[in-house]
Amino acid sequence: MNKFLLSLLIIFSLLLGIISCTEEGVNNPAGNQPPNTGLFLYPDSTILPQQSRLTIHWWGDDPDGLIVGFYFSWDNVEWEFTASNDSLFALQIGASDSTFTFRVSAVDDGGNGVYDNNIFQNGIDYGPEPFIDQNGNGVWDDGEFFYDIGLIDPTPAEFDFPLRNSAPTIEWNELSFLPDTSFPVMSFSWIADDIDGIETIVNIYIALNDTVNASNIISLDGSVRTVILRTKDFTTQTPLMEILIEGQEGNIYPELLPGLVLDADNRFYVQVEDVSGAKSEFITLPDSGKTWYVKKPVGSFLVVDDYATNDNAADFYTAMFDSLGLTGQYDVFDIYNQELPFKNITFLETIKLFDFLFWYTDNYPSIDLASFSTQRYLTGGGKVAFSMQFPQFIDPVELSSFIPIITDSLDATGTLFSGTIVSSDTTDPAYPNLKTTSSVHRVKSFYLNPLAVNPIYYYPNGELKGFAGFTNTSATEFFIALPLDKCNGGEANVKTLLEKVFFEDFGMSQ
Repeated sequence: MNKFLLSLLIIFSLLLGIISCTEEGVNNPAGNQPPNTGLFLYPDSTILPQQSRLTIHWWGDDPDGLIVGFYFSWDNVEWEFTASNDSLFALQIGASDSTFTFRVSAVDDGGNGVYDNNIFQNGIDYGPEPFIDQNGNGVWDDGEFFYDIGLIDPTPAEFDFPLRNSAPTIEWNELSFLPDTSFPVMSFSWIADDIDGIETIVNIYIALNDTVNASNIISLDGSVRTVILRTKDFTTQTPLMEILIEGQEGNIYPELLPGLVLDADNRFYVQVEDVSGAKSEFITLPDSGKTWYVKKPVGSFLVVDDYATNDNAADFYTAMFDSLGLTGQYDVFDIYNQELPFKNITFLETIKLFDFLFWYTDNYPSIDLASFSTQRYLTGGGKVAFSMQFPQFIDPVELSSFIPIITDSLDATGTLFSGTIVSSDTTDPAYPNLKTTSSVHRVKSFYLNPLAVNPIYYYPNGELKGFAGFTNTSATEFFIALPLDKCNGGEANVKTLLEKVFFEDFGMSQ
């Protein structure tokens, strides 16, 4: 019986306790509890120094409500609100490795239902409640959505991120290479990168032949990826070089690059530096085991050899110009066998070193180069004579970009036999008649733009219609659609023609 009474007393006491606790809970409800916050770095490698670009994830948990967003800070002073659970950050590393502390606090939905101009909790001024500024006036207006800030986690989740600065890298663009020999014009292009972000690259350093003497090194903006170096100063063996940024004539760097040596082997260097002062190694062209000989022009006259076939054309023109008293006064540029980096612009800048050009070809001319460079060269004051043949199929529109023809008129024949007369008698007798010495294949003739051209050479026996030779009205361009090395028959008038074009029309002096 005593045991039974004791059991009843225990049960009664427990019931009283439960009732008491229930009544206390009703009469004294617990207040809104602040949320808890956690974070992690993805991928999970937070122990090691990170890159300066990293993605951080965070989460919040509220024991008595919902999470509406988060406040985060990198300095524990300025806090920014976000409704997202993650973000990508790009951290600016200084001159040495750095440690950044990230803090984030979850926000619950226990707000007061009205817009607050200032949120101050946990000893921190978070500023006004965040809102969506629909009218763009920078202030909250009635009716605009806002985040009603409740309690903010007073113990932010935080993590120290040790960041190690990575040195930038540099390599040559695949189009950058050097011929064995060139005139004092060349293009260079590189690929610069930094694992911390290409925006951290602040300087590009370039030099010729010497990277030890700081006075020989030029510092360019970190965004530069291509330069053209050039000079027309041939009064010294060590001229200063102009620097065309990105190859643009209108963007010439104000400083000149020293170090080049004419008529000698040279070497070009480039290096990249980031905001922390970390630098790549210098890379160089040419690389070890190769040479880049920079040739000083001997005069103002350049012969452009655009022959793909191996015949006696080069010997013919050498003998012809030597017979004109030009021995040692002209250079020869073999563009078929000598590749150029960034061919169009490098070729244009090269021919601009000279006042006069003679450009001869076989049936495989570099029409792309002629189309790109001729008018630019003429506009700059140059004068050019073409002896040009063509393949079977050509685009007259492309030809019209550098010779004054009517684009929809073209006459052609398969073969022009030896002994064919090419006449100037009824057009301009100041130019001598020519006569072929061997068969010429895939010959073309053109109808001309009467406002831009002086017609000269035609076929008197009607082999082709139109004209095979002409000059422009300013007498700065001569063109003949025949190989002059095969037109020196009869009275051998090619020498007379070249004298007329270069010495009389173009005003070149011997």
